[in-house]
Amino acid sequence: MSTTATPASLGWGGILRLGLVQTALGAIVVLTTSTLNRVMVVELALPAMLPGALVALHYGLQFLRPRWGHGSDVGGRRTPWIIGGMAVLGLGAVTASAAVAWMGSNNAAGVALAVAGFVLIGMGVGAAGTSLLALLATRVDPARRAPAATLVWMMMILGFAVTAGAVGAHLDPYTPARLVAVTAVVSAVALLVTLSAVWRIEGPSVRRPDEARKPAFAQAFRAVWGEGETRRFAVFVFVSMLAYSLQDLILEPFAGTVFAMTPGQSTSLAGVQHGGVFVGMVLVGLAGWRGRGRAVGSLKLWTVGGCLASAGALGLLAFGGIAGPRWPLEATVAALGVSNGAFAVAAIGSMMALAGAGGPGCEGMRMGVWGAAQAVAFGLGGFLGTAAVDAARAVLVDPAVAYGLVFSAEALLFLAAAALAARPALGARAVPKPAGGLAMLDAGGGR
Repeated sequence: MSTTATPASLGWGGILRLGLVQTALGAIVVLTTSTLNRVMVVELALPAMLPGALVALHYGLQFLRPRWGHGSDVGGRRTPWIIGGMAVLGLGAVTASAAVAWMGSNNAAGVALAVAGFVLIGMGVGAAGTSLLALLATRVDPARRAPAATLVWMMMILGFAVTAGAVGAHLDPYTPARLVAVTAVVSAVALLVTLSAVWRIEGPSVRRPDEARKPAFAQAFRAVWGEGETRRFAVFVFVSMLAYSLQDLILEPFAGTVFAMTPGQSTSLAGVQHGGVFVGMVLVGLAGWRGRGRAVGSLKLWTVGGCLASAGALGLLAFGGIAGPRWPLEATVAALGVSNGAFAVAAIGSMMALAGAGGPGCEGMRMGVWGAAQAVAFGLGGFLGTAAVDAARAVLVDPAVAYGLVFSAEALLFLAAAALAARPALGARAVPKPAGGLAMLDAGGGR
C-alpha cells in the first residue's frame, strides 16, 4: 500500500522566501504594464489602444492557469513550475522590450514581435503565480494564512516600487538599447532571486509514482468544477475583482473632471488610494496574527466586511461628486483604498485556505480556476469602467452624475460579492471524497 508524504509546514522564513518570488514577479510585470506602456504612447506616439490590447492579451492568457495548476498537481512539485514560469516571463519581457525598440524603425514587425512577447508574459505569470499560491496553500498553517497572504502581497508591491525607482534612475537618457538592457538586467536578477528563494524549500515529490495514474486535464477540471463551493468561490472572485478593477482607469479622470484637480493632484490622489490599500492589507495581517485560533472565521469576516466597506466608500464617492468641491475627496478615496486592501488580502487568504479544503491533490487546479476568474475580471474591468463612463456622459449632461452612476454600479457589485462571500466555506457541505486525492478520479486518463 502506497503512502503520501506530508510535507512540513513553512515557518516565517520559508514564507518570506516565497514572498521574494512574488517580489521578483512584480518587478518584471511592472516593467511590461507601466514602462513599456509609457514608451509606446509617449516616446513613439503610438495609439494608447496598442499597449491596452497587449496587456489585455496578457490577461486573456490567464485562462490557462487551471492547466498550469494541474501540471503541478500531477507532478507533485510546484517549484519547477515556478522557476519555469519566471524564466518564460523574463524571456517575454525582454522580447517585448526589444519589440518596442524595433517599433521605432519598423512598426509592423515590432508590433508582431510584441504580440509574441506578451503571449510569453501571460504564460509565465500564469505558470509561476498559480504554482506559487498553490505551494503556499499546501504548506502554510491555517493560523498563518492571513498574515502570510499580507506579507506576500506587500512584497509584490515592494517589487513594483523598487523596480520603478531603479528603472527610472537607469533609463534616462532614454534610448531603445538602454530599454532592452535594463529589462534584461531586471529579468535576470528576478530569475536569480527566484532560484535562490525556492532552493530546497519544497523537497522531493510528495506523491509516490505508484500511488495513482495521472488524470487527464479535462478529467481533473470536471472534478474540481463539480465542487459546488469551488465554483461559487470562482464566481465571488470574478464579481469582487470586477468591482475592484472597474474604477482603476476612471478615478483620476473623475478627480480632474468633477473636482478640477491638476494631473499632479490626481496622481497624488491615486497615491492616497494605494496607501490605503497598503494599510488595509496590514490590518488584516495583524488581525490574522492575533486571532490564530479563529483564522478562517476572521478571513471570512474581513472579506465580507471589506466588500461592504468598499460598497459604502463607492457610494460616498458617487454622492461626493454631486455634492461639490467641498466634499472630502481624499478621505473618501483613502477609505476606499483601506476597504479594497482589506477585502483583497482576506480573499487571497481564504483562497489559500479553500484550495486544500476540498481534498488533497487538486490545490493547483483550484488556484488556477480562481486565478483565471481574477485575471478575466481585471481584463474586463478597466475596459468596462471607461466604456460605462463614456456611455453615461453621452446621455447625461452633468459628468458628476455620469461618474456617480458608474461608482454606484460598482457598489452594487461589491454588495453582491459580500453576499457570495457570506456563504459557508468550501468543505462545509463538500461531497466526501475518498482518501488519496487524485486517486478519486478515474485513473484511466493520461495527460
